[in-house]
Amino acid sequence: MPVNPKIEPTWLDVLRPQFEAPYFAQLKDFLVAERQQYECYPAGGNIFNAFNLTPFDKVKAVIIGQDPYHEPGQAHGLCFSVRDGIRVPPSLVNIIKEINSDLGTSVSTDKGDLTGWAEQGVLLLNATLTVRAHQAGSHQGKGWELFTDAAIRALSEQRSGLVFLLWGSYAIAKSKMIDPSRHLILTAPHPSPLSVYRGFFGCRHFSQANAYLQQQGLQPIDWTDIR
Repeated sequence: MPVNPKIEPTWLDVLRPQFEAPYFAQLKDFLVAERQQYECYPAGGNIFNAFNLTPFDKVKAVIIGQDPYHEPGQAHGLCFSVRDGIRVPPSLVNIIKEINSDLGTSVSTDKGDLTGWAEQGVLLLNATLTVRAHQAGSHQGKGWELFTDAAIRALSEQRSGLVFLLWGSYAIAKSKMIDPSRHLILTAPHPSPLSVYRGFFGCRHFSQANAYLQQQGLQPIDWTDIR
C-alpha cells in the first residue's frame, strides 16, 4: 500500500470522513499507479509522519509547506525538515538563521531534522503529502490538498489558541480557513533565497509564537531542538 493506513488515533477521529470520501479512494489509486512507474517520496511509512508525531490534541503551532522535497533521502513527512546526514536545503538554512537572529541563539545550519519541533506540538504539514522523484509539484491537484485542508479547518474550528506560521503566498492563502478570533496567524514571505530578504528575515515569528503560547498558559517551543 502506498498510503500507510496507520495514522495517530486522535487524527483518525478527526479525518475519518476524508479517508472514506470518494476522492481519497481515487488518490490511493493514483499513488499505486505512480509507485509502479516512478520513485516517489517520502516512503509509505512516512507519509503521515506529521500527524503521527503531533497528535491533534497536542498541536500548539502549525507550519504549512507546499509539497515534499523531491530528491533522494530528503523527504520524511515533515515540511522543511530533512534527516540528519542530509544536506540542509537553503530555505531551512534561512529558517535557522532567523531563529538565531530572533532568539539570540547559535543553532548550527549543518543539521535539519525538525522531529523535535513535531514532538513539542508543531504540526509540520505539507499541503501535498507525496511527490514523484525529481519533479516538484507532480502530485498536486490529486486530492492531497482536500485532505490537508480538512486538517487545517479542523484545527481552526475544534481547537483554540494555536499559532499558524504561514510563509509565502501559497501558505498565506490557507489563512482563509483559519479563524483569527481563535488563533494567532503570522505571515511572512517564503524563506527561500528568492524571497527571504523581502521580509522573512526579521519577521521574528519564533519569539512571537512563544509569547502567544505563554499567554495561553502553554509551554513555549524550543526552536533550537534541531537534530
